[in-house]
Amino acid sequence: MRARNYREVKGQPYTRREFIKGFPPPKITKFTMGDPNAKFEYQIRLIALERAQIRHNALEAARVAANRVLMDKLSNNYFMQVHPYPHVILRENKMIFGAHADRLQDGMRKAFGKPIGTAARVEPNQTVITVKVNANGVEVAKEALKRAA
Repeated sequence: MRARNYREVKGQPYTRREFIKGFPPPKITKFTMGDPNAKFEYQIRLIALERAQIRHNALEAARVAANRVLMDKLSNNYFMQVHPYPHVILRENKMIFGAHADRLQDGMRKAFGKPIGTAARVEPNQTVITVKVNANGVEVAKEALKRAA
């Protein structure tokens, strides 16, 4: 399924991992990059404009894209943090198409679906990524967050 099918927040979050068998682990594993102990003057944030679900591979892609720009231009003179954690487990009821598929699938009978990934729910004005830099890295941080968005 496409990512747009999981973007809208519908219903209760499906998060109880102790009851769910066989869900894939989230692709994003590192949530902080750069120098966490340094003091920085500026803080630039990427903020969600509307209520949505962000899939784990989209969070990882945003992290990699932003981190690559920051590493190339600022080496290690920054601190970046990805805030939301993908708790919500996404399900898909796989349908078979083609010849004689009607014999193999159940349609809407037992349509609960199998776990296919995880997502983070974000609210309007919630911070997704924060980058802390000094005065010389503000424009670089803005460019990095534009790439991540």
